[in-house]
Amino acid sequence: MRVTGHCFAVAIAAFFSLEAYSQDYFDVPEIVSSIDSLQDTAEAFADSSLSKTRVDSLLLEYYGKNRNFEFTSLSDLDTTIVRYTSSVPDSVFVQRLSDIKSFIPLTFNDVVKNYIILYSEKMPEKMGRVIGLGNYFFPIFQETFNRYGIPEELRAMAVIESMLKYDAVSRVGAKGMWQFMYGTAKLYGLTINSFVDERLDPVKSVEAAAKYLSDSYAIFGDWQLAIASYNCGPGNVNKAMKRSGKHDIWDIYYYLPRETRGYVPAFTGALYALNYYREYGIEPERVDLPAQVDTFHVNKMLHFKQVSELTGVPIETLKLLNPQYTHDIIPGSPKEKWVLRIPAHYTGDYVAVEDSLHLYKADTLLSPVVIKKIKDGGDGQRIAYKVKSGDTLGGIAKRYGCTVKQIQTWNHLKGTTIRIGQTLSIYRGGRR
Repeated sequence: MRVTGHCFAVAIAAFFSLEAYSQDYFDVPEIVSSIDSLQDTAEAFADSSLSKTRVDSLLLEYYGKNRNFEFTSLSDLDTTIVRYTSSVPDSVFVQRLSDIKSFIPLTFNDVVKNYIILYSEKMPEKMGRVIGLGNYFFPIFQETFNRYGIPEELRAMAVIESMLKYDAVSRVGAKGMWQFMYGTAKLYGLTINSFVDERLDPVKSVEAAAKYLSDSYAIFGDWQLAIASYNCGPGNVNKAMKRSGKHDIWDIYYYLPRETRGYVPAFTGALYALNYYREYGIEPERVDLPAQVDTFHVNKMLHFKQVSELTGVPIETLKLLNPQYTHDIIPGSPKEKWVLRIPAHYTGDYVAVEDSLHLYKADTLLSPVVIKKIKDGGDGQRIAYKVKSGDTLGGIAKRYGCTVKQIQTWNHLKGTTIRIGQTLSIYRGGRR
């Protein structure tokens, strides 16, 4: 398989190592936490009395007692693992992994085994929905990956990121099926403004993911490291390699941030489940997505209700096919052409009214008051707010149209105490 290379790989590597943090991949507190985690792990691992088994066993015991969690993405497990058992012999797992035609190495060990069992045996209903959604989205991924010359197996990353939920939002503000943070999304050409968030667009976001992964592979020359860097940023992978003096994912495993260690094993587990779900009796769920879709370019502002009421396309279908328009409005303009996707069997109805769509109920659906209110909501960009004398969380929240709880979450605050000179991450309008 051909892998796209970049003549400026060295420059990219330098850029990533410096910019992975500044582009909001992690907020500052998380960077500090990750660095502390690396240091603590290195010191602990140097102690011969602390083995892998002991490190994992504490986490396994916790999750073994707390199994009633709602699993949406890898972050729900805090990238730790539960000690699962299976009636399938290890030899069968090994053989099945070797039978997968994968350009990416698929290592088998106890960590990987737990994720194999998790994805293939422990959540059949969720994986049934994933398989159903995959029947629709995987061909889109495949076409994109083929254009970039990167392995098609990377589709499994969208499973561990979001379970193929286009509107997934992580606890640190990553959005969409491919879980892009704001800065990284902008860096890779995704539009985010008051009306649009292309992180939610399955077509645009997989394009950005393909670019990111191509660049990461150009840096590391190893797909497992590139996959890990998608989770924690190339800078953290570089740190782990320097601290360990090694270049193999399993040699640097305990030098990676805690939340990243399970990422490559989870990738293998998810890919296994995508290939062998039938052996586990998992039935693909039927999803409400049209088999054929037509695409129209819109160069004038258009509301979903205008389209729905004049063509008959259910508004929920429009939202499902065009999730990037966060207020049900396509911000068309003569200089920019935005995309509208509709089920193919409504194409004739759309064409018949296309010229009059923009005028229908425009005075109410697209009034200046409505448009101003949306614009005032902001684009979800992070504001670095420095606390001044007399500031309170309540006052700051009111000023930026968010809640105290949101500010606490964004800045990992346990209480309401803030100090003068402290820098807070604020997202205007409460949007991330």
